[in-house]
Amino acid sequence: MKLFLSYLKSRRRVMAALFVAAAVFAAAFYLYHLPLEAVAYPVLLCAFFGAIALCVDFRRVRARHIHLLEAVRQAGTLETELPEADSIEEADYRALVAALRRAMTDSADQAAARYRDTIDYYTVWAHQIKTPISSMRLTLRGEDSEASRALNTDLMRIEQYVDMVLAYLRLDSESSDYVFRSYDLDEIARRAVRRFSTEFIARKIRLEYAPLDTRVVTDEKWLGFVVEQVLSNALKYTREGSVRIYMRAPYVLCIEDTGIGIAASDLPRVFEKGYTGFNGRGGARASGIGLHLCRRVCDKLGAAISAESEAGCGTAILIDLHRPEVKAE
Repeated sequence: MKLFLSYLKSRRRVMAALFVAAAVFAAAFYLYHLPLEAVAYPVLLCAFFGAIALCVDFRRVRARHIHLLEAVRQAGTLETELPEADSIEEADYRALVAALRRAMTDSADQAAARYRDTIDYYTVWAHQIKTPISSMRLTLRGEDSEASRALNTDLMRIEQYVDMVLAYLRLDSESSDYVFRSYDLDEIARRAVRRFSTEFIARKIRLEYAPLDTRVVTDEKWLGFVVEQVLSNALKYTREGSVRIYMRAPYVLCIEDTGIGIAASDLPRVFEKGYTGFNGRGGARASGIGLHLCRRVCDKLGAAISAESEAGCGTAILIDLHRPEVKAE
């Protein structure tokens, strides 16, 4: 009905012209004292055939409307898929659609090329920067002082940030390889802990580690990345106290700290890209990327990640690895 009313509105000028013509004939017959029945009969006849023509034209317009709606719904529709033009105006609109599509395609191709160049550059940069990092670590290996231990910690943080860049670049890449196998969760967690062992000792943060005794079907490299990011955050925002790693429930890994915690207003948004919250802004060290990457990686792994926290009372990050639909390769 809405389409029909719109159609009648688009044809209102033609119908108004017909009514005016009928009124002119009626007025002329009236002025010449001719019988008005002579006007009424042809007017009604013309109205009957006009109504038939209107219905036929409406069916044509409706068919074209449905065709155009289908073309709009299909992504990448070419102008050749549009209905044939029936008038000069429609031909002009068709040419305009073709020109706009060519411009859009050219713009998309240029943007995609720039994006690929950017990805390639930062991928090469991330790999190249690892060389001087490894060189500096080898240089510091022969020293054992407070300064060297602090520098080693800073180098580890730099390398972690580089890994974040690589993860960000690879996450949506077609070449990203996710190999799902059965792994011992203890091995993945202990490897992440060993990477931060120097920082645990230097800052006198106590590690409370309960054997996990769980095998999970996951990708070892990407799950390790998630655990390292969560541990990094726990150490970053814990000035004193402990970090606890344990199984909260079957297949639910929990990494809990006694740090500054997260405000209740910030908690629902901690996994959003770029969101740092009140505590993150106060520390001036938060990027709002780490937990966002963890959420995206967990989505890829078929896992779930959530946070429990209270300002001033620490934070617990829960990684639910129980996903029956994920099978080992």
